[in-house]
Amino acid sequence: MLFREIDLSLHNIYAAIAQLVERNLAKVEVAGPSPVCRSKDAAMVELVDTRDLKSLGQKWLCGFESRSRHYHLKPFIMKKNLILFFSAASVLALTSCSSKLGELSADNFTVTPNPLESKGGQVAVTINGTFPEKYLKKKAVVTVVPELRYGNGQAAQGQAATFQGEKVEGNDQTISYKMGGNYTMKANYKYVPEMQKSDLYMTFDAYYGKKKKKIEVPAVKVAEGVIATSELYKNTLAGSGACIAPDTFQRVRAQRQESQIKFLINQANLRKSELKNNSVQEFVKLLKDINDNQETLNLKNVEVLAYASPDGGVEFNDKLASKRQDVSVDYAEKQLKGAELQGDVTGKYTAQDWDGFQKLVAASNIQDKDVILRVLSMYQDPEEREQQIRNMSAGFRELADGILPELRRSRLIINYETIGRSDDQIKAQYNSDATQLSVDELLYAATLEDNLDAKEAIYKKTTEVYPNDYRAYNNVAAIEFAKGNDAEAKNYLSKAQSINGSAAEVNANLGLLALKEGNVSEAENYIAKGNTVADYNKVLGSLNLAKGDYATAEQNLSGINCNTTALAQILNKNYAGAATTLNNVENKDAMTDYLQAILNARQGNNDAASSYLKSALQKDPSLSTYANNDLELSKVSK
Repeated sequence: MLFREIDLSLHNIYAAIAQLVERNLAKVEVAGPSPVCRSKDAAMVELVDTRDLKSLGQKWLCGFESRSRHYHLKPFIMKKNLILFFSAASVLALTSCSSKLGELSADNFTVTPNPLESKGGQVAVTINGTFPEKYLKKKAVVTVVPELRYGNGQAAQGQAATFQGEKVEGNDQTISYKMGGNYTMKANYKYVPEMQKSDLYMTFDAYYGKKKKKIEVPAVKVAEGVIATSELYKNTLAGSGACIAPDTFQRVRAQRQESQIKFLINQANLRKSELKNNSVQEFVKLLKDINDNQETLNLKNVEVLAYASPDGGVEFNDKLASKRQDVSVDYAEKQLKGAELQGDVTGKYTAQDWDGFQKLVAASNIQDKDVILRVLSMYQDPEEREQQIRNMSAGFRELADGILPELRRSRLIINYETIGRSDDQIKAQYNSDATQLSVDELLYAATLEDNLDAKEAIYKKTTEVYPNDYRAYNNVAAIEFAKGNDAEAKNYLSKAQSINGSAAEVNANLGLLALKEGNVSEAENYIAKGNTVADYNKVLGSLNLAKGDYATAEQNLSGINCNTTALAQILNKNYAGAATTLNNVENKDAMTDYLQAILNARQGNNDAASSYLKSALQKDPSLSTYANNDLELSKVSK
């Protein structure tokens, strides 16, 4: 009974094998009595006829063809040998006509750069691939997809490319079965921090024949990791500093006050009525104030400028203007002596004040105004000018009554200086009562402090005393930015923006915040509005660095010794320049040391790189995760 069950089982196996062989023989057009395989069986069986294979179910026999005649296996051939024989024959048939493509290896691909590298927030890669000889079947279609795998099963797919065999009707690149073929692909991925630790795979979607039978082609790993040094610009921004809105405080400020003495036509005497007018009295009063407040006021000199109107002869007017100068200088000297002040009094006169005449006419509403101005532009000779203007009888009368008398004058100009509080006086006043300081004195007071917290306290006090001045809010934001408190920085910038949205410093700092958040396009818009800021080159350099334009960034940052400059130089492969910059950074921090580690690692100085890296991690342990995945430091001891 047991043997009968075994026989029935073998019957089914042999029938299945026969059918399988027959199907595969049909594919290569040799089904039936055609010879297809050889065997080294004990009976030296050479050829298979599938009709005889089918009969095994009944006879435990198989028909074989040697040359042109059929023979039958004898029952003494062991069943074990028969099973092995038929299995081998079936495998051989399948192999000879299989639609499988087989595996590709990393040797079939060249990746540039390798490892991958971020630039301008993107990871761009070029892949040169090769299909080996006799690989791509004539009826096969293969779509190749470069896939960057990172994080927890995350993947970013690049642009796919499809290739077809010689017998496929389509528009894709055709690859010769016999010769194989080469191809080039480009992929671009938006960088995320997790990509620092990643693998680039080539994946395949393959089909065969008109029915598009799916073919499994294993993915191939072609590159490992992404160098993300360019992304460190976000870590350098705070150390490089935001833009401070400046104060306009000047301890010594140049001042100028002007008074006028009027003269009658053709006269040069000082009239008592003129000397009592408000203008002249202000001249006298200021001289006395300067004498009384010598700690805060300082006389430089007095200028006297005397004039004659342009009507009348040049020679006459020259003498007249000279006399007016002399009497005015004498008057000024007497006033200085009376105020007990010492200072130079200089005199100068103009015989015919055509410049003053033109300005007054242009500002007036007199008849024939345009005609008169045209005469002045057409004629340069004073007598010709006067004659042409006198010919306009109505217009000249208006000139004689309203314009010319204003030109018969002397100008008394006091040049002096105001002297503000000294640094010590400002500090003392701030400590006693900050409200007594001007907004510019308060902003200046902050610059006298080295400690960031002390600076910030003064700026915050300024926002309380002068809440409508945007500068104090902006400067608090700048300090919060330097401390790494981006949320607070954004809050104070928002207040500054509400007061003066067009302020260059505010827009530049909003741009720096956007850069730190990776919003390069938004940053670019803000920075364009801040192009008048004093530190614009520093801000623009940071922007170009974030955009991946390292050469321009280095040029923008030239002469600025900060971490951002050094990073631009490293990425631009100016290692000597980077070394000089890093050595001259005033306030060295963890990022300064980290950049030193990268710089030394790139130059093969691994011991020095290790020392700088350890120093960086000691100053800022949060860098350790990044450092562990940093391919720049893969050979550096941590």
